[in-house]
Amino acid sequence: MQKPEPIFHVLRHTSFRAIWFSALISNLGGLIQAVGAAWLMTSLAEADSMVALVQTSSTLPIMLFSIPAGALADSFDRRRIMLIAQTAMLLISLGLAILAWFNLLTPWLLLGCTFLIGCGLALFNPSWQSSIGDIVPKQDIASAVTLNGMGFNMMRSVGPAIGGVIVTIAGAAGAFAANTVSYLALILALSRWKPPSEPRLLPREAFGPAIFAGLRYFTMSSNLVHVMLRGFLFGAGAIVVLALLPIVARELLNGTAVTYGLLLGMFGVGGILGGVLGARLKQRMRNEVIVRSACGMLALAVIGLSLSRDLWLSCVLLVPSGAGWVLAMSLFNVTVQLSTPRWVVGRVLAIFQTPTFGGMAIGAWFWGAMADLYSAPTALILASGLLLLGLLVGTRLPVGDSGGLDLDPLNRFVEPAVRLDLKSRNGPIMVMVDYDIHQGDIDAFLSAMIDRRRMRIRDGARQWLLLRDLEDPDIWTESYHVPTWVEYVRHHQRRVKSDAGVTERLLALHKGEKPPRVRRMIERPTVPRHDDMPVKLPLDIH
Repeated sequence: MQKPEPIFHVLRHTSFRAIWFSALISNLGGLIQAVGAAWLMTSLAEADSMVALVQTSSTLPIMLFSIPAGALADSFDRRRIMLIAQTAMLLISLGLAILAWFNLLTPWLLLGCTFLIGCGLALFNPSWQSSIGDIVPKQDIASAVTLNGMGFNMMRSVGPAIGGVIVTIAGAAGAFAANTVSYLALILALSRWKPPSEPRLLPREAFGPAIFAGLRYFTMSSNLVHVMLRGFLFGAGAIVVLALLPIVARELLNGTAVTYGLLLGMFGVGGILGGVLGARLKQRMRNEVIVRSACGMLALAVIGLSLSRDLWLSCVLLVPSGAGWVLAMSLFNVTVQLSTPRWVVGRVLAIFQTPTFGGMAIGAWFWGAMADLYSAPTALILASGLLLLGLLVGTRLPVGDSGGLDLDPLNRFVEPAVRLDLKSRNGPIMVMVDYDIHQGDIDAFLSAMIDRRRMRIRDGARQWLLLRDLEDPDIWTESYHVPTWVEYVRHHQRRVKSDAGVTERLLALHKGEKPPRVRRMIERPTVPRHDDMPVKLPLDIH
């Protein structure tokens, strides 16, 4: 087995290194702001559920807006989208700092501002994550994704403690001001980055069809669906740590903002440990084993946290909590990235994030409500049960291993010459492919057609059918529709190298001397003559 390169080896790429270090500063500011918001809420509202809603307000926008943001990431300039998102978050954070300075914040106004910052993250994340493949080569994507998670947790190990000190000295307004300044480094790095530009051979997809294309691709991949469901369960259970940690610090440990920052810092230390171990574990274990281990480790740590009343014991328990979080979340993200071709990666990442962060948003609210109704320790124990349920679900919905498919474009399609004067929006187009199959090869042919159907629908085909000639049973016809001629061309340009094997299997089974016959037809409605509109003739004016 090939020895994996050190995870920091990916920093040899200049653009990634510049953006990564700038993101560290931005993440530091975001974590300082999170400490300020969560701790400020403990003084603005007495209900535990309101404190937990700070996490909900941050994650809910990602659930609501990730899919549209993913469609934008695949259709427009990702660098420009990221700059817009970062600038918007800077302005919102500045407004939040001003409101806090003049003591104008109310619980719901604070939640509203954190929700808007979450909207900026929802816009930023799909473009940033799908840009990783533009910054580093394919073999370094897994390391880059893991290092991103590690970078965030490196800042989480020190940022909350710094945030606690800033809140103690300068109040929440100081924390919000620090976050405002932190955006500048990443904005500068993105401004200097020059992403590779590829010529656009086809017109940009319309917004609505682009979203549906992403959903269609996602649902046609069972492994991606499994990752989405597991991400939802994991997010809903694991978020209890971040949602209730201010309450743990205040009520169970009788601490201050510094205590809360220290606890978050230990969670970040665990995240760094999880990132360091993740690459090595992935070389030795299957993805599903790692996910189950992360769920079990986090569940046991959460149970211990519910029972602990000692600061240092709670700090120790938060280390495996952070490690389990990063192991699972980075593996989910890498699996999605390596299971998706570049043309749809932004949308698929966004679709994955929607239920995952939706689970976090719902979970944060629910565990806060449970803490209000019963107690924080009870809510923590219930959440650990959900994490254990996620572990058991893995026996039926396992996360498959990724990276075995070659998802680079196949680039074998040559647009056919047609005798009609077709415009790009003309359609619908019906395609029929005739195969001549020997009776003894029918089982193999039908097996190959199962894969062909999935590929066709995944890449945009509609109304796919397989027909057999009654008079000549050796003739089989594959039939499907696409809305327009440009969508027919786009459908073929989405083909990836791993699809070539299915085509080769079908060609090997075809017994005719010539290749399978392909007929491309444009649909035209039939209008009865008595219902047809007469042609207007020009008037003869003398």
